[in-house]
Amino acid sequence: MNERTRCLSVVIPCYNESATVATVVEHVLASPYTAEVVIVDDGSTDGTRDILAGLSHPRVRVLLQPHNQGKGAALRRGFAEATADYVVVQDADLEYDPAEYGALVQPLADDLADVVYGSRFLAGRPAAPWLSIFANQVLTGVTNLLYGSRITDMETCYKVMEREIAQSLGLESNRFDIEPEITSKLLRADHFSTSRLFRVSATQISVSHTRAGMVSHTGSPERPITRRAVSTASPMLTCTPVPML
Repeated sequence: MNERTRCLSVVIPCYNESATVATVVEHVLASPYTAEVVIVDDGSTDGTRDILAGLSHPRVRVLLQPHNQGKGAALRRGFAEATADYVVVQDADLEYDPAEYGALVQPLADDLADVVYGSRFLAGRPAAPWLSIFANQVLTGVTNLLYGSRITDMETCYKVMEREIAQSLGLESNRFDIEPEITSKLLRADHFSTSRLFRVSATQISVSHTRAGMVSHTGSPERPITRRAVSTASPMLTCTPVPML
């Protein structure tokens, strides 16, 4: 994959994000790793659909849900429509920074992992509401207890994986329970007829909770989060950036 450049299908579930969606799409398209942007609008009523109708770019596709069905339903549709080598989820609220795609893709490009989680907790407590942190850590702790994993951020939006994996999980959730469903199906070896246990690793990411703009710096080296994960630290990117269209 050394010569591949645009390798990500970026799936953006969107519901009433008129204030931020255009900026998010701009940042996503600015990433040299973005092959396509698949926006799934989940029945917005605040003018978001008018903004999406005005987007004109060869790498942007807008899919409209007939009515509000939930984030899970939007992600399932987006995953099914993805065509690039890898899939990443990008929320439309400016919390996560597309400038971090390179660090997330690197372990996949190097064949060191099948799935990479962008963790907000590897470097310590993030600048986030304490209640959100507490709820996340409880859910993450239960996941680790059930599956013998060492995940630090089960609820992270940035779950990057091979497209074939995303499309093979058989996801069923329609709402925010899609997050634990994705993780549980990745960690359950008996979910797959081949008894394959995917190599899941993590890299530190930065987030913004002010919704005022993107954070520009990248994270620290990755570390394994499951018993079969591998070290993924690498100083060089194999998805080489090129000028954008």
